[in-house]
Amino acid sequence: MAEKQTSLVCFVTVLLLIQVVESDIGVNWGTISLHKMSPSTVVDLLKDNKIQKVKLFDADPDVMKGLMGSGLEVMVGIPNDMLALLSSSTVASDLWVSQNVSRYMVKGGVNIRYVAVGNEPFLTSYSGQYQSYVVPAMTNLQESLAKANLARNVKLVVPCNADAYESSLPSQGTFRPELTQIITQLVSFLNSNGSPFVVNIYPFLSLYGNSDFPQDYAFFEGTTHAVTDGPNVYSNAFDGNLDTLIAALAKIGYGQMPIVIGEVGWPTDGAIGANLTAARVFNQGLVKHVLSNKGTPLRPGVPPMDVYLFSLFDEGAKSVLPGNFERHWGIFSFDGQSKYPLNLGNGPLKNAKDVQYLPYRWCVANPYKNLAEAADHFKIACSYADCTTLNYGGSCYGIGAKGNISYAFNSYYQLQKQNPRSCDFDGLGMVTFLNPSIGECRFLVGVSDHTTSSGFRLHNNWISVLLIVLWDAWLFLM
Repeated sequence: MAEKQTSLVCFVTVLLLIQVVESDIGVNWGTISLHKMSPSTVVDLLKDNKIQKVKLFDADPDVMKGLMGSGLEVMVGIPNDMLALLSSSTVASDLWVSQNVSRYMVKGGVNIRYVAVGNEPFLTSYSGQYQSYVVPAMTNLQESLAKANLARNVKLVVPCNADAYESSLPSQGTFRPELTQIITQLVSFLNSNGSPFVVNIYPFLSLYGNSDFPQDYAFFEGTTHAVTDGPNVYSNAFDGNLDTLIAALAKIGYGQMPIVIGEVGWPTDGAIGANLTAARVFNQGLVKHVLSNKGTPLRPGVPPMDVYLFSLFDEGAKSVLPGNFERHWGIFSFDGQSKYPLNLGNGPLKNAKDVQYLPYRWCVANPYKNLAEAADHFKIACSYADCTTLNYGGSCYGIGAKGNISYAFNSYYQLQKQNPRSCDFDGLGMVTFLNPSIGECRFLVGVSDHTTSSGFRLHNNWISVLLIVLWDAWLFLM
């Protein structure tokens, strides 16, 4: 009997160890880029770095095809603007599941673990426009997954921004009053289906948006501005934010709800405080903290199930409405080269292999021309290309008027795959074979291993057309 008990204890211990190992550092793979590497190259990059979990913001067919047979655990996303349709029609949800989940979950296919229903749909700035669609959409999608015999393997989640809850102290955390009812419904749904609560936490944004926020409290290196909350002391904003959520969940009866960090990271450019050094210190501190299994004061020894770093690459076509830093969150630059030393628990980051670059040449302002008429060309170039590094706080800020023009010209030129005509600018541009980079300001050379040059692609397949027809019909019936 004693031997059986010992065996049982060993078996349970092994199971617990397996559960701990399953907690991991994943990455967000966003694709709103100007220069895209092929999905197969990106998948190889993930595998070379032993990154086993990846979060997507849609179900891009090219990306999903690249993930086939990779064994990587995938979270696919549904954009917010599809929630209304999916909440109103099981035909639409059946169709979405069929085309974006079932078709890939075949032998040798994609290991889809989660479907993210919307992305931060309760964000304050959305003024509630998606709020009423979330739970009905999840209900329809859950039914569709069940019909496809996938409900056991694929879990629905809703990535929430940390502004869904509030408090002056972590232990007093509550959900925003206007969200309490719907969040309670959502969490009840998640709990009944074995799904975690997914939250995005950004200490950088707290620092960026509040001049009084203590800088050292945003990191994991210790602080002179610790927050004391009864018996608990918080030395970093991440733990304080996470425990605020845990307290808010407890107040609606779900204090033990599993939590996944859907997005967390630090940008490297585009704002004061957004730089390589700060990003390295934050991300390395975060990884060390999470992998230590220390947990938080309200959940000691229980770290988040998984943490998805934001993000894998810079995304030069993203909106800069939140700030110019929005295009510079990548731990890798657009060409798959690591920006700074970082160990995710498997050794230093490895760069992408076999990246095919365009020829090493650049477009710059012609030094023999009067650049007084270059302003319009500068604006046009930057309306297509990414020039956010030229702004205050950016790595190229302060390189002078001529430098700014050259940077804009080159960014556009590389975006156009170095088409000779794209460096004309009415005779104000010229091609050079001398790298014009200045200090930390890097003049890029584009990659050539993808067929598109703009980063914007329309997937005019029948599923997209049919969903649009369904949406139009729904609006008509309303």
